[in-house]
Amino acid sequence: MSTVFVTGSTTGLGRATAEQLLDTGHQVVLHARSAERAVELGGLTDRATGVAIGDLANADEVRSVAEQADSFGEFDAVIHNAGVYLEDQRVVTVDGHARVLAVNVLAPYMLTALMHRPARLIYLSSMMHTLGSPRLDDVEWTTRPWHPAQAYGDSKLLLAAFAGAIARRWPDVCSSAVDPGWVPTRMGGPGATDDLALGHVTQCWLAVSNDPMATTSGQYWYHQEIQRPADAVTDPVFQDAMLAELAGLTGVELP
Repeated sequence: MSTVFVTGSTTGLGRATAEQLLDTGHQVVLHARSAERAVELGGLTDRATGVAIGDLANADEVRSVAEQADSFGEFDAVIHNAGVYLEDQRVVTVDGHARVLAVNVLAPYMLTALMHRPARLIYLSSMMHTLGSPRLDDVEWTTRPWHPAQAYGDSKLLLAAFAGAIARRWPDVCSSAVDPGWVPTRMGGPGATDDLALGHVTQCWLAVSNDPMATTSGQYWYHQEIQRPADAVTDPVFQDAMLAELAGLTGVELP
């Protein structure tokens, strides 16, 4: 039995992930953006070990989520599932960051740096990471004209590269990036063409399986198969530059 923390677990893939892990006998700590959103968990809270509450677009609340999660003890795996998708305009957080960057990249970076180190880390990227630009001079989109798909793709490129950087920097941790596919969740929308039932299988497998493949660190996965990501994802020079940028934006150094 493993103990797993799943961010963004009130709906969609995060909830499906939590449900499958609980159904197969594992302990799960859930996460909701607010107390109001936590109500959506319903009976799932009765089966879970606990719930961490906090808005991942707010740095102070990210710190609180890290503390709340750590209060449940050390995790075998953390699945960084929470994210925001296409935003029509650049939404600015209370900390002055573009929200798509704050939730999709800065929050998982901070949680990874601040929480007790688990044995396995899983980060949800996207096929759209291949649209991302490996430029770090305007990750906040303050000089470029806002482009929703490009901003989302950039964030998922950075997150996949971060997963690769963790695999390189922390050899004692199995770090993986996952493309769950374009699935018809609240985020993906009704027009999504991938299989919803397969959308959470890979991250559950990576979190708890004893299959030697599931403990192969530094890989990019789609439906339990290793894929070749964009070149920047595995580039150590880009990874190191990105880590420096993220540390500067958050004020948090990766141990």
